Amino acid sequence: MELSSLTLRSAQEMLRSKQISSVELTQAMLDRIRKIDPQIQAYVTVTEDVALEQARRADERLATSENVTPLTGIPFGVKDCLSTKGVRTTCSSKILENYVPQYNATVIDKLADSGAVMLGKHNMDEFGMGSSCENSAYFPTRNPWDLTRVPGGSSGGSAAAAAAGLGLFSIGEDTGGSVRMPAGFCNVTGLKPTYGRVSRYGLIALASSFDSIGPMAREVYDVAAVTEAIAGLDKRDSTSSTLPVPQYTQSLGKSVKGMKLGIPKEYFVAGMEAGVESAIHKAIQQFEALGMEIHEVSLPHTKYGLPVYYLILFAEASANLARFDGTRFGLSVRDGAEDVIDVYLRTRAAGFGDEVKRRIMLGAYTLSAGYYDAYYLKAQKVRTLLRQDFEQAFEQVDALIAPTCPTTAFKIGEKTADPLEMYLSDIYVTATNPAGIPSLAVPCGFSQGMPVGMQLMGKHFNEETLFQIGHAYQQVTDWHKQLPPLG
Repeated sequence: MELSSLTLRSAQEMLRSKQISSVELTQAMLDRIRKIDPQIQAYVTVTEDVALEQARRADERLATSENVTPLTGIPFGVKDCLSTKGVRTTCSSKILENYVPQYNATVIDKLADSGAVMLGKHNMDEFGMGSSCENSAYFPTRNPWDLTRVPGGSSGGSAAAAAAGLGLFSIGEDTGGSVRMPAGFCNVTGLKPTYGRVSRYGLIALASSFDSIGPMAREVYDVAAVTEAIAGLDKRDSTSSTLPVPQYTQSLGKSVKGMKLGIPKEYFVAGMEAGVESAIHKAIQQFEALGMEIHEVSLPHTKYGLPVYYLILFAEASANLARFDGTRFGLSVRDGAEDVIDVYLRTRAAGFGDEVKRRIMLGAYTLSAGYYDAYYLKAQKVRTLLRQDFEQAFEQVDALIAPTCPTTAFKIGEKTADPLEMYLSDIYVTATNPAGIPSLAVPCGFSQGMPVGMQLMGKHFNEETLFQIGHAYQQVTDWHKQLPPLG
């Protein structure tokens, strides 16, 4: 059996039955990264020594059967915006090219405690600013299904790695669709959890009130198992929820018969690619065959979702990125500088890419005197209306269904000249972040040879229901089992 095609669950079984060791599995993944990743470029940094040492320790745990978790010995990769002690963390930006944190993000500590094995750090759009993984300061990541196309963004490297078998799961981050959009483009399953469900401590922030760390893997079971491991209260994150974490994997076999699935009419309008629309409607029919009741619902403020998201994002990003000033950490351009202010200006000019500069300037404008009330404050008020739309819809249904993107993955370079057109790629995935609700991306078909993804949206802290519905769908379909044509 090709180890790169294993699911997390099948790898668990092989490790526990001693068919393979974690060192063997990890070495196989490292060998595949060396062979395949030059085509895809999913990784910014590969941590071979760290991985093999963690794998050896995992094998010791497996040998004694003490402190063994579902993730013990399982190799994974992580988006390069999560701090990793002693391992450079770049956010795919020149300004952090040689930055090595002195501490781990809480998610990284939790995965280490579970016995998981870190293979390395994934490429991304710089500071999470992009929908295609073309805005990395280092190189674009390519879609494993078609190397001329984008993998989606900003967690493009994480999705591409999961799809290509360059790790058995990935840790991504979703500020406005950055897990779900690339999961849909690359035919993997991915979760944007409820805001506060997973600690953000150690995440290099983009928009602090939107950012959500979530896993990607081949199937719902795998994503549920990883979510169990990384979710929960963290006193170092004041937005972390005190609610207990359910045992998500234990609810996966429950029937969905009699549950209510909502179709938001505002999401099914002109502009969707025909193949995407067809795949989503077939998925809805499949849910109906599983016994779910299908209801049309309305989210009347949907048309404001994209502008509200971007206005608040620009403002929060502008504030968060002010810390990168060339005086404390990261890049510092001092040659020829006349004073501290000149160092600050030269460093940011050299260290940030065009899209980051664009969003910082737009955010500063949004927050400036005379425009704060007209833009930022008004966006926050409409954000409340978006949240209320979802809350009212969930009084009628258990979950909502929509596409992750109106099209399949587009060609590299196709939208880079028009930022507005690129922003519109996010139209179906952005509203959930201002509302703070969970959303699960699940493969649901193909259009002209490229994957199509759907998203299931649920009530706050009700990931359990989304896993239940997504798992039921994957038991009667095999889209998630399709693998890209790689060597």
